[in-house]
Amino acid sequence: MNKQLATKSGGFSPLLIIPFVIMFLFYLPTLYELVRDWATDGNYSHGFLIPAVSVYLIWQKKKELAALTFTTDNRGLFFVVAGLILFILGNGAAEYFTVRFSFVVTLFGLVYYLFGHQLVRKTWFEFFFLLFMIPIPYVIYFAATFPMQLLASKITAGVLNLIGMGVVRQGNIIHISGYSLEVAEACSGMRSLVSLLALGALFAYLTQKRFTAQLILFLSTIPIAVAANVFRVFITSLLAYTVTENVTAEPLHSILGLSVFAVAFILLFILGLILKQVFK
Repeated sequence: MNKQLATKSGGFSPLLIIPFVIMFLFYLPTLYELVRDWATDGNYSHGFLIPAVSVYLIWQKKKELAALTFTTDNRGLFFVVAGLILFILGNGAAEYFTVRFSFVVTLFGLVYYLFGHQLVRKTWFEFFFLLFMIPIPYVIYFAATFPMQLLASKITAGVLNLIGMGVVRQGNIIHISGYSLEVAEACSGMRSLVSLLALGALFAYLTQKRFTAQLILFLSTIPIAVAANVFRVFITSLLAYTVTENVTAEPLHSILGLSVFAVAFILLFILGLILKQVFK
């Protein structure tokens, strides 16, 4: 049974902060390791932005949230217990992703239990968005990296041959008129995919009113990210063939890397406009 805590967000007891303090102290070693990964792994440097964006989105809703009636909801205990079980299992197996994932689940459950379904319904996306701050398991990352390298090199070689450049592909290496261009791990598209998934989720949430449109736009981020990375490899190969073989030198390499995000965002923007018309 639900128990009413307050009629407005400003009326609840300061004692409700105590469970969150205890939780953050409980997860402090986990959060420390997570922040350290953000600082040392370029694939996840965007992690610093994720919590800030979630907090900002909630702050933007402060007037709307202030009008809610907060009530305890026992359904939140299910998520709290599930989060703690994941924490125990993750630590037992030394699986960092599970431990970090449990933090978001436990936080969501604690908010759900203490403040009720009205608040959760208004802020579900902000909790979901926090998942993008967690590095994916390395076994998945490396398992997907090489296939994406092969995909990018295969499509690029096919397009280059189609326009008459006569290239030869060996695995993830494209031979272009005496010059060999390797589609390395960093150019596989996995790094940009992780960041673009977060960007796609945020863009879909902010621009689409219907949940179906939001879901379609978010899921479309995956093929769009792959297409944008193929575009990058294609342009790199084209420049190596027509302009200079030194395409991996700075600042050209970084500029080509940024082109992935530029192309992806343009495609997301166009698809977003289409979805707005379809799901009015």
